[in-house]
Amino acid sequence: MKPTLYTLLSLAAVSSASPAEKRANSASAYSSNSAGNYKLSSVAAPVQGSGSPGSESTWKLSIDDTSSGYKQTIVGFGAAVTDATVTSFNSLSSSSLQTLLNQLMTSSGADFSLMRHTIGASDLSGDPAYTYDDNGNTADPSLSGFNLGDRGNAMASMLATMKSLQSNLKIFGAPWSAPGWMKLNGVIDGTTNQNNLNDGYLSGGTGTSGYASAFAQYFVKYIQAYKNLGATIDAITIQNEPLNSQSGYPTMYVYADESAQLIQNYVGPAISNAGLSTDIWAYDHNTDNSDYPQTVINGAGQYVDTVAWHCYADPLNWTVLSEFHDNNPSVKQYMTECWTPAGTWNQAADFTMGPLQNWAVGVTAWTLGTDSSDGPHLSTGGCATCQGLVTINDGSVIYQPAYYMMAQFSKFMPPGAIVLSGTGSYTYSSGGVQSVASLNPDGTRTVVIENTFSNDIYVTLSTQSGQEWSGNVPSESVTTWVLPASS
Repeated sequence: MKPTLYTLLSLAAVSSASPAEKRANSASAYSSNSAGNYKLSSVAAPVQGSGSPGSESTWKLSIDDTSSGYKQTIVGFGAAVTDATVTSFNSLSSSSLQTLLNQLMTSSGADFSLMRHTIGASDLSGDPAYTYDDNGNTADPSLSGFNLGDRGNAMASMLATMKSLQSNLKIFGAPWSAPGWMKLNGVIDGTTNQNNLNDGYLSGGTGTSGYASAFAQYFVKYIQAYKNLGATIDAITIQNEPLNSQSGYPTMYVYADESAQLIQNYVGPAISNAGLSTDIWAYDHNTDNSDYPQTVINGAGQYVDTVAWHCYADPLNWTVLSEFHDNNPSVKQYMTECWTPAGTWNQAADFTMGPLQNWAVGVTAWTLGTDSSDGPHLSTGGCATCQGLVTINDGSVIYQPAYYMMAQFSKFMPPGAIVLSGTGSYTYSSGGVQSVASLNPDGTRTVVIENTFSNDIYVTLSTQSGQEWSGNVPSESVTTWVLPASS
C-alpha cells in the first residue's frame, strides 16, 4: 500500500519527536530540504569535537551560550488565520481537521504558538468584504449593530480550538479596514479617495469630529466577543499596513501621528477601561519606514511597547530591527506578515531567520491555510497567489515546503527560549549559510542552520561555554541541531 502524504508526515513527526525526549543527554538533528525528501526528518546528529569533514566544504559558526550572549526571549511562531484558512480547514471532516490542528499546534508537529488573525475581511476572504458592524452602511456610533457574523464566529471558534491544543498560544488581530460608515469615503473598499478614518484628524485634529470613540469601542466589542467564544485576544494592531491604500480590497490609510493619537487618547483608554489586558502593537507594515513606529512609541508609549513589521520593503533589510532595538531597547518586535509563494523553497526560512537575528521575538507567515486555488480570496485586489503553509485540496491536506521550513524553528525553539549572539552567517551570490541559536528553558541549545548552497557542507560550531560540535548540513536545506545542556 502506497503511503499517503499525511502518513509520511506522521512518520516524520514521530521520528523527530522521539529523539527530542533525549535532548538532555544527547545531540540530535532534523532537516527539511528543497528536494522534499527531508521533511522534519531525523538526520545524522552533530558530534563533539572537529569530526570528519572528509572532502566536504567546511563552514565555521560560533554562539555565545553564556549570559553575555543572551538576546531576546522568543514568544512564538505561526501564521495568519484568515477567512481563507477557516473556510478551507472547515471543509475537512471533523477527524481530518482534528489531525491537522494537532499537527500544527502540538509537539507532534510544528508546535506553533503565535497566530495572527484578520478582524473582518482581508484580501484572503471570499466576496463580499465585511466588517463586524456594517449595519447596511448606516452610521452606528453606538455600535448597536455589532455582530461577528458567520465568518467572525467561525474564526473565533477556530482560534479557540487552537488555544485548547496549545496552552502557550498568543493570538493577535489586525483589521484591514474600519467599517465603511466610519471612513471619510464611506466604504470598506473600492476607492482610495479619502480612504481614511473619519476621526477629525485631517480637519480640526483627532477626535474633534467623527468616530474616534466608536473606532475604539469597536475593538473593545470585538475583543469581548472573541473572549466569550473562548479565543482570548492577546494583542491588536489598529490597522494592517496603515501606509497601504488600495481600491481593490479593504485598506485604510492612517498617519503616524494619527495612529499615536488614536491609541493614546481612544483605543488604549477604551481597552483599559473595559478591564481588558489586550496589548496594542504599533505599525504592522514594512521595514522601510521606521519613523512611523517611532512616532507611535513616542506618542502612545503608555499603551504601546511593541512593533510589528512586514517583509515587503525593497530592498528588504532586517537590520532595521536591530537599529530600532538600539534606540528602543525595551520595545519588543515581531515579524507579522510575509507571503509564502509557491516555488521558493527558502522564503519562509529567510523571513524567520532574518528577524530572529535582529531581535524579533516572534514570526507569523501569510497565511496558515488556503484551498487549491490559494483562496478563497476577494475577486478584486490583494493577493491571489498567496499559498498557505497548508493547502486543502478536495478533502486532502498538503503540507507545503514553507510549513516545514517554519517548523524547523518553531518545533525546536519553544516560547521562553533565549536567542543567542552568534557569528558565521554569510551569503554569496552562489549561496550561503545563515544561522540562529537559542538557549531553551530546559537548558538544551538549538541551532538552526540554513544552507542555500547546492552542495552539502560540514559545519563546525564553537560555543562560548567551551564546546565544539560538528556535523553535516545537507544542500539546500534548513537543518536544526539540538544540543544537550552545557553542564
